[in-house]
Amino acid sequence: MTELTLEAAQTIATTALKTAREKSFKPLAVVVYDARGALKALLSEDGTSIKRAEIAMGKAYGALALGVGSRALHKMATDRPYFIASATHAVGGQLVPVPGGVLIKDGQGRVLGSVGVSGDTSDNDEIAAAAGIEAVGMVFDTGA
Repeated sequence: MTELTLEAAQTIATTALKTAREKSFKPLAVVVYDARGALKALLSEDGTSIKRAEIAMGKAYGALALGVGSRALHKMATDRPYFIASATHAVGGQLVPVPGGVLIKDGQGRVLGSVGVSGDTSDNDEIAAAAGIEAVGMVFDTGA
């Protein structure tokens, strides 16, 4: 697969939420961007706090903009806070450097897009994102 279709993005988002329900996670927001940064899907469960979608967007967009999963951005924020502050400014504030922003890749390692999840712990957000990506036969990269 060379691109992230709308159908695949919808499956990623719905599977992430299904996984969250199966694991009794808190209500989540899930966002999916394609490789060019176009919004393909956005779902917010009933009961999410009012800015969860924006946080999910920042996780996904930041990962896509810098080309690494947001777990790596979290490490960069600790090790090089001035870099992350500058990068956040460069991407218009859409960078949330905590786990839960996951790159979508094909089998050859090409970036096809990203998923951002917010609402539970960052680790659980990442688990939901990875499950969605696996459901469409793509490869996830958390930045670990």
